[in-house]
Amino acid sequence: MLRLVVLISGGGSNLRALLDASQDAEFPARVVAVGADRQADGLAHAEHYGIPSFVVPFTSFDSREAWGDELLAQLREWQPDVVVLSGLMRLLPAQVVAEYAPAIINTHPAYLPEFPGAHGVRDALAAGVTETGASVIVVDDGVDSGPILHQRRVPVEPGDTEATLHERIKPVERELLIQTVLDLANGTIDLKEYRA
Repeated sequence: MLRLVVLISGGGSNLRALLDASQDAEFPARVVAVGADRQADGLAHAEHYGIPSFVVPFTSFDSREAWGDELLAQLREWQPDVVVLSGLMRLLPAQVVAEYAPAIINTHPAYLPEFPGAHGVRDALAAGVTETGASVIVVDDGVDSGPILHQRRVPVEPGDTEATLHERIKPVERELLIQTVLDLANGTIDLKEYRA
């Protein structure tokens, strides 16, 4: 059984999808804890399913490194096989990446390497493209620059706003995340191949 710790910053819709999927006894992964960098709404999903959670508030620390040290201490408590970034809106500090990579995956609302960064949906609209997408990647020290595990195109429709386009991308992100977790659990994807 693959042990997952999921890190969030917001509403946790991808987290909810993973928790829903893991209710199936046949699903080969379990979320053992949920962490956040603030009092995120998505922590309610963990509470609903009886999953332990922790908060390491970024603003409580003098530096990103100090925050990273505490985040690392929390992660070690749960001994995850894979750390899932699911809407965590902060770059992981180097010491966290060094300890867990390549067993850190992230969802992103664009067809990487197109439109990396915090505003992938907005950037796609600003560029006037006719399609964007969703990706699941291995986290490295860059910004959305790690190896791509799964991705799928999503069309941009006339009149799309950032909100409407993002709402169409989210279900694709969720499907890709669940497929990636399944592939990791059954060995179709071997993260050891991505060691630096």
